[in-house]
Parts: sequence; structure tokens; C-alpha cells
Amino acid sequence: MNTTGSSTPRQQTLGSFIFLSRWLQAPLYLGLIVAQGVYVYRFMLELWHLLRQAPTIAETQIMLSVLALIDVVMIANLLIMVIIGGYETFVSRLHLAGHPDQPEWLSHVNAGVLKVKLATALIGISSIHLLKTFINVEQHSAKMVFWQVMIHLAFVASAVCLAWIERIVATKLDRHAPVQDR
Repeated sequence: MNTTGSSTPRQQTLGSFIFLSRWLQAPLYLGLIVAQGVYVYRFMLELWHLLRQAPTIAETQIMLSVLALIDVVMIANLLIMVIIGGYETFVSRLHLAGHPDQPEWLSHVNAGVLKVKLATALIGISSIHLLKTFINVEQHSAKMVFWQVMIHLAFVASAVCLAWIERIVATKLDRHAPVQDR
């Protein structure tokens, strides 16, 4: 064992190899981009069906169709957060500083912040599903409505816990951060 604090060439090679392994995630993010394309296709189909049927369907059905469109958009937003935030956090920098289209949230994203953002996005998606159920409640069993509410509450509780843990971690990091000279 090396007791001088410096690493051996073998340790450096192993460390470099392990660090390079993060690039194995790149194809996963590319796959999510393809999935994003599937959601764009799905959105266009849903929109086309709504436009074709709009003159002949009831307002409740229009509302449900619009909620389905919102659901697709929210899932697409979730995908973007995972693709951009995950790639930036776990694989490599995107070098977007100064780019006019850089998402505001990207400048302060880390694994903890990304988890909280994803949890709140899941709550939004769950809320849309729950609203669709409530609008059409007569077509659903009480048991199904109950479990949808319970699942939604579980998402809310999880997001609150994640945010609370992230706040504790951030506070501890702030306390241990070196003070900068002014």
C-alpha cells in the first residue's frame, strides 16, 4: 500500500478508467431523446384527433383531451430535465454559459436539486391524471380513485422529504464552505 499519499500508475489508470465509465450513460440519454421524439409524435396525434372531433364532442371530452395534451407536455418536460440535467450532472458539461436559450435552472443543478425537480414534475403529472379521473369520476371505481389519490399523496410526501433532505445537505455544505475574501 502506498503511504505517501500519491497514487501508483496502476491506481491512476484504474481511476481514469472508472471516470471514463460515465460515458456509458451517453447512449441512455440519446435513447431518451428518441423517446422525446415519440412524445412529440404522440402529441401531434392527440392534437389532430382533438381538432377533428372538436365540433362534435362535449366540453368535458374537450377538457379531457386538453388534459391529455398537457400530460404529454409535462412528461416531455420531465424528459428534458432528465436528459439535460442528468447529462450535465453525471456525464459532461454542456458548455452553455452565455447561450441565450440556456435553461435558468441548469446553472445551479446538482444531483440533489435534480431529484427534487423530478419529484415535483412527477407530482404535476400525477395531478393531471388525478384531475382527469375527477372530471370523469363516474367511470372509475371508488377503489381506483382511492389508490390514485394515495399514489399522488405518496409522490407529494416523497418530494417533501427529498426537498427537506436536500435543504439539510445544502445547509451543511454552506456551513463547511470556505469563506471568500472580499
